[in-house]
This record gives sequence, structure tokens and C-alpha cells, in this order.
Amino acid sequence: MKSGVNPPMLPYATLAGCTMVITRPAGTGSALARQVRRLGGTPLLLPGLSLHAVPVSEALRAAWRAAQHDEFMIFTSPAAVRYAMALGPCDAHGVVIAVGQGTAGALRRHGMDAQMPAERQASEGVLQLPVMEHLQGRHVALVTAPGGRGLLQEQIAARGASLREVYVYRRGAPRLHRRHIDAVLHLPSSACVLLSSGEAMQHLMERLPDVAWQRLCHLTTIVSSERLAEQARAAGFKQVQMAASAGPADMLATAMKVCSHTRYEADRAGC
Repeated sequence: MKSGVNPPMLPYATLAGCTMVITRPAGTGSALARQVRRLGGTPLLLPGLSLHAVPVSEALRAAWRAAQHDEFMIFTSPAAVRYAMALGPCDAHGVVIAVGQGTAGALRRHGMDAQMPAERQASEGVLQLPVMEHLQGRHVALVTAPGGRGLLQEQIAARGASLREVYVYRRGAPRLHRRHIDAVLHLPSSACVLLSSGEAMQHLMERLPDVAWQRLCHLTTIVSSERLAEQARAAGFKQVQMAASAGPADMLATAMKVCSHTRYEADRAGC
């Protein structure tokens, strides 16, 4: 199957017999693993990131309280919601925005409705929301972790807004053990890697032994954006498929197409 070409829909709408490598941050992949199992697949948790709360200080609590009075509050991930809510309740006075479905779902669990991009669930999609078009003189709070691409910060400032960054957690490298490496080395060629973070991919490339990294690179990789597809190809991934978003439903829908194609080709070869 050529890189970037989606296989046709075929009558195998399950993940039966397929292994899904889940690279979400440590401690956050269980729900996706359960979905993989429900669809008949086998999940392998291979965290590409670790998440940690930042030290709580009065300055941080004050920033969190002040952010609730800004005209816009943007949450960049489910982790941003979780760590922010641990600082105290939220009574947002302005527009609440979530980068994607997972973040919007986390906010709903705290009784908050959020706007989110309908299609491109990433920084680019947030910037394309109608409410983000006219920011001159407005106050925007970004609830997030330090680092990352910086696209939201750059564009919000360029549009003339006053930006408040509230760092409620930090991302770091994962702790990979021998069991992770052994599991990668024994992956079948039909396995798929689910990848929704360039930072996670970079950590795995740096921390896996070369033989294990090369094993991953020869598997079909499902990514959540064209930007990440380009990064994955540059990192050495040979077969890259792009999902509609980083949402579990979209990632797994693409995985089912890939597995369907694999089983179809196996059936043809067996004829």
C-alpha cells in the first residue's frame, strides 16, 4: 500500500487480528486500549510522553483565577483541563475553546461547553474558528504546558490580543522499560502505530534502541494531521496514513481501513 493512500472500504469493519501501538502519554491510553479491544484488536501501550503537574504556587492559582475572567479561555488538551481543574473550580466568564474532541469531552465532564474546530482539530483549526478572527484588544487565556509549537501564542499575539499563558502541567520524556522494547521487537508486520504528537514521536526515536525504532518505522503509521505525516516520513516511517483528526473514533476508523486492506490482500493471496 502506497504511503498516504487510503485503502478502499472493505467488509472487515473490525480490528480483529490487528495490533495497535498506542503512543499517548503514560497513564492516558487506557480508554483507547479498551476501544481497540472492543473492536477485536490487541493494544500495545508505548507511551511517547510523560505528564507532570507543575509545582502549585499562589501565583499559579492567581493566574488560573484571573484566566476565568478573560474573554477567551483556550484549553489545549485533556491534560490541560485535568491539571487546571485540580487548582480549583472554574467559572469562565468568556468563550471557552477546546482544541479537539477529547479536550471538549473533558470540559463537559466539568459542566463546561466549549467551541472546537469541526474538522482540523489542532492549533490551525482553533485559529480558523469565527470567534478567533477579531482579537484586537481582547484578552485571551491559554491553558496549556510550556513548549510545543507556539503557533497559537504567535498568532494570537499577531492578531492584537493580550495573551495570558497559564502553565498547569509539563510534558517530559517517557520511561521506557525492557518490556516495551521487547514488545516492539515482536510486533507483527500488520501492526499499526497510532501517532498524534510530533513530540511523542521524537522521544520514541531518541529513547528506543535503533533496531526497535526501525521496527516501528516499517509498520503502517496512522497520524492525525498533514504536518505530522510530513514529520513521520522525515523520521523514517515508510507507510503513513492520515486520519481525519486525533480523536479516537477517527484514528480507529482509519486503522480499520488499513486492517481491512491487509486482510483483503491476505485473502487474495490465499486464493
